Amino acid sequence: MDSRSFAERVRDIAGNVAVDHGLELVHAEIAGPEGHPTVRVFIDKPGGVTHDDCSEVSLHLGTVLDVEDFIHSAYTLEVSSPGLERGLYKRADYERFAGRQAKIKVREPVKGQRNFRGRITGVSESDVIFEDRTSGRVKLPLDSVVKANLELDVDSEFRQAREREETDRQLIRKNARGTKT
Repeated sequence: MDSRSFAERVRDIAGNVAVDHGLELVHAEIAGPEGHPTVRVFIDKPGGVTHDDCSEVSLHLGTVLDVEDFIHSAYTLEVSSPGLERGLYKRADYERFAGRQAKIKVREPVKGQRNFRGRITGVSESDVIFEDRTSGRVKLPLDSVVKANLELDVDSEFRQAREREETDRQLIRKNARGTKT
């Protein structure tokens, strides 16, 4: 079995297992040497995945892969959340995360560059519309994307944390005044 159909088969099975557990399959990949590959599976759900989600999917997926028995060597199975700087793999990912910061690497240069950092502004029929920090607005062909990830906006995260803390302080003060008689 060639590696492409091998990877597709793993993705299909992982997708079915994820759906059975009420989760989204973000991505599945095969890495490492042929004699001892690593099967990596990234799952998600609104609010994020838990350790139990990963454990249940790992157990179920491992069982199905062992029963199907098309991996003819020892393998390592890793199941995890996509993380804060999750990978972007399909058109729907770019649509879902429009407005977010990202970094994208393309196969063929666009405006003389292959690496872009900035904000996803949208998706056209065949391109990611991207506001790059260096070259401004560019259209990056979806079929030319080699790697793409969300980029954590630390300033925004700290600002939101400060706002939540201030809201909590105000609620605590308000509740403290309401309980005094």
